[in-house]
Amino acid sequence: MAKVIHYYAHPGHRFSHANKAMWQAAQAVDGVTRVDLYGEYPRHDVKIDKEQQRLLDHDVIVFQFPVFWYSAPSLLKEWIDLTLEHGFAYGKDGDKLRDKWMMLAVTAAGPEAAYSEGGYQNFPLRTFLTPFEQTARLSKMRFAAPYVLHDALKSDPTAHAAGFVELLEGLRDDRIDLEKAEAAECLYHDSIASVLRRSERSLAQ
Repeated sequence: MAKVIHYYAHPGHRFSHANKAMWQAAQAVDGVTRVDLYGEYPRHDVKIDKEQQRLLDHDVIVFQFPVFWYSAPSLLKEWIDLTLEHGFAYGKDGDKLRDKWMMLAVTAAGPEAAYSEGGYQNFPLRTFLTPFEQTARLSKMRFAAPYVLHDALKSDPTAHAAGFVELLEGLRDDRIDLEKAEAAECLYHDSIASVLRRSERSLAQ
């Protein structure tokens, strides 16, 4: 089993639609460490030693957040700035996160068609997530395709939340083929099966 830590960053959790459903559904997944960043650090006073130890203790880091102005909510950016410091995540002797995996679970208010060369956002969603991918790579981590919900303010989040549970359980149980997940552009609730290894039980049937 892999050790998975799930970080959640949403400053307006009680008003949330999709992210709230995902966070609530994730509570049923045993064996995954969950951290509500805004709940734990309401004053943005990130405890660096504590967070670095959390990362050392886990194999897969999942960040869940809504895309705000083409990036993450401010506390997650502050967390990254402080926690992934020189000598820990990069630079001289900064190899502490080598071979770990980073994965994003993001929601976007715009429809999928908006995130294209012809759409009003002009670029694919992955383009806006490039800083996170490069952060992973500079930290010697691998970066899996993000788990995405488009049109998040209008969509029924039920299937997406259920897919998130399936994703977390698959990561925990080493049933996600991370090589395939790394090669994918994005993952959706109806494409989790494409990167999910079949269990030994199902193979025997």
